[in-house]
Amino acid sequence: MRRPIDSLFGRLALLVVAVLMLSHFAWYGLMRLERTQLQTRYAVEEATFLVDAVRQHVARTPDQPLPSRVKLVDPASPDVPAVNPNMPASLEHFVEDVRDRMPAGTQVRVGSPGGPPMLWVRATTDQNWIVVPAQPLRMPRSLDRTVLWLAIIFSFAVMAALFAAWALQQPLRSLAQAVTRFGRGLPVPPVPERGPRELRQLTHGFNQMVQEVGRTEHDRAVMLAGVAHDLKTPLARLRLRAEMMDDAKTRDGVVRDVDSMTHIVEQFLVFAHDGADRSEPVEVDAQCERVVRSYRAVAAGAPTVQTELNAGPSFVLPAATLDRILSNLLDNAHAYGAPPVVVATARTPQGFTLSISDNGHGIAAQDLINASRPFVRLDPARGGNGHSGLGLAIVERLVRRAGGEWEIGNYGGRGLRVLMSFPFEVLPRVAAASESAW
Repeated sequence: MRRPIDSLFGRLALLVVAVLMLSHFAWYGLMRLERTQLQTRYAVEEATFLVDAVRQHVARTPDQPLPSRVKLVDPASPDVPAVNPNMPASLEHFVEDVRDRMPAGTQVRVGSPGGPPMLWVRATTDQNWIVVPAQPLRMPRSLDRTVLWLAIIFSFAVMAALFAAWALQQPLRSLAQAVTRFGRGLPVPPVPERGPRELRQLTHGFNQMVQEVGRTEHDRAVMLAGVAHDLKTPLARLRLRAEMMDDAKTRDGVVRDVDSMTHIVEQFLVFAHDGADRSEPVEVDAQCERVVRSYRAVAAGAPTVQTELNAGPSFVLPAATLDRILSNLLDNAHAYGAPPVVVATARTPQGFTLSISDNGHGIAAQDLINASRPFVRLDPARGGNGHSGLGLAIVERLVRRAGGEWEIGNYGGRGLRVLMSFPFEVLPRVAAASESAW
């Protein structure tokens, strides 16, 4: 099961959202703190201005009434509030800031709680307490428009960042898909060179590598196919002359050698073939049953071949590809394995599997890596008549060309098993490609 967080886009999206969320919350916290500090400074300035204005009013026009909520209180009045030692820290800082703005020796107190906030100030030169209204230090903490605007800005920022992350990972995704196709041996068109400079350089290098590898593979295939094709005619003449020999023992030996050489030439041609399989798709279970039935009838002395076909009719592959896979693996099991040979198919949550296993000695663990390399024989005894070291290499190439993956190994210590897996998504493309060729 794919997890979104495993993709580049998922991780970029998570990183972007986390960074934006952290930055917006930090910005909002700093804004709230700065607003509180600005409010405190404004309240101090306002209180200082009002106290100075009252002093000037009393000095210049003592007979005129004072503004509302501003009054003068006799120091002996019982309404004068006492010093509160348990003031909140913010209020205490406010009183200290007001006292710092006043002349030395000025007394600053805060009115009794429960009523409108009032500030009591008396300097050494004042005859009475000057009482002025004080602005509340903290505004109501209800959800205001700031939070709404923050949510809107955050949403637009996230959408823009996700689009940027998607645009950034698209070239890398195209390159990853091309690498996957190249690893499976499928044709790879040039990948568009876009994105950051480093990614463009990487894509350019990959395109050059694909071109060089394709050119080398093409040259090798042409050379191999040309040599194999040129050998077919002399082999046919050699077989015809061998059948005309009078000595039956010599004739039979030469014919067997010619047949072995012909088989090797045919393997060369199959391995060198680089085109798509244009044969008609067939149900794998039914075709396996037919191939096994004919193999039992034709291959005299072949080991017992059993079938365990449970994939169902949805599992289809091109007929020529499937026949070549089965014939190569059955011949390999016949030559080096031991009965019974089991041809099995199954349906899994990810796709379909096709496996062929025998009960021989298998392949040594250190030789499994080289088992599918072309023209490699794991020991001299396996290079008998008609064997070129291409059987497993052909199977691997055919499986990858059909969009599948393969795994070769010793199964349960009883023999060699080749397990081929075909995901659900590749099978419709295989069928469509084969049908379009017709």
